[in-house]
Amino acid sequence: MSIKSYTNNEILSIAKDVLDNEASAILKVKDILNESFCKAVDILFNCKGKIVVTGMGKSGNIGKKISATLTSTGTTAVFLNPAEAIHGDIGILAENDVLLALSKSGNTEEINTIIPFVKRLGIPVISIVNEKDSSLDKSSDVSLYINVDKEACPMNLAPTTSTTAMLALGDAIAVTLMHKKGISENEFKLFHPGGMIGKQLLLVRDIMETENLPFISPDETVKQALEIILSKNNRGIVIVVDNNKNLSGILVDGDLKRIALKYEGNFLNKKVSEVMTKNPKTIKQDCFVSEALKIMENKYTSLIVTQDNIPTGLLHIHDILLAKII
Repeated sequence: MSIKSYTNNEILSIAKDVLDNEASAILKVKDILNESFCKAVDILFNCKGKIVVTGMGKSGNIGKKISATLTSTGTTAVFLNPAEAIHGDIGILAENDVLLALSKSGNTEEINTIIPFVKRLGIPVISIVNEKDSSLDKSSDVSLYINVDKEACPMNLAPTTSTTAMLALGDAIAVTLMHKKGISENEFKLFHPGGMIGKQLLLVRDIMETENLPFISPDETVKQALEIILSKNNRGIVIVVDNNKNLSGILVDGDLKRIALKYEGNFLNKKVSEVMTKNPKTIKQDCFVSEALKIMENKYTSLIVTQDNIPTGLLHIHDILLAKII
């Protein structure tokens, strides 16, 4: 090994060349997409079992990522190490599955060894390869080509550009399947209950308050409203509802300060209906909490959750903070 000294500009130049190389490869894959891609997507879409992704070495690492992406976007997938497959793990394959095999050369011995078994089960084989007329290409029902001329590696040996192209093509497959399956944001949330994705996809109903809501009649007095606001665990708000439980308005602690200044102390016996805020901002329980945040935008600290104009819950900025969404 001969260690060389590089200037910062030279280092940046090398890095940019790598990125240019890989970006060009992805665009090339885009340009050569054809009906074979559509056929592959149809096979995967109609799969009654699971997608089994396989690959060796660096292609195997990409295969694991593609498998994870498929699973997290609504398509059941698992990764099968082909070296382990020939020692028993091939039993993971079942008749209704589809095999997605990744190999730059298309001649990976471990993969080609399991293909006859896959064929005996009648399992369709989709390959992502670089070499046409390779063993894997010839034995595949559908082949998708990446057509990489040169790796980013200066010796053109280490899988770099080819694995980037494989990964991008795998993402294209997963996202296309999402569109075909009509995966909604609510369904996507089911696949990501934890982490920041799960938090960003929380629904209002997941964190809203539903117990002991601070209801008050429009005919009651400001004094009674103030007593509720000052009570334990109150969020500084009363929800005004009529006899049919329909939302009439709200009073918040800030309103009471403005009322006190306006009426110079002569306000405690006024009816709530005289001073409440009519037509307050509301939100539906099946909306995302992120939508609620947009409505609040530093102006509101609470939102009334309604169903057909009947309050069913209360969402306070503190609830959002406790959920650690912001």
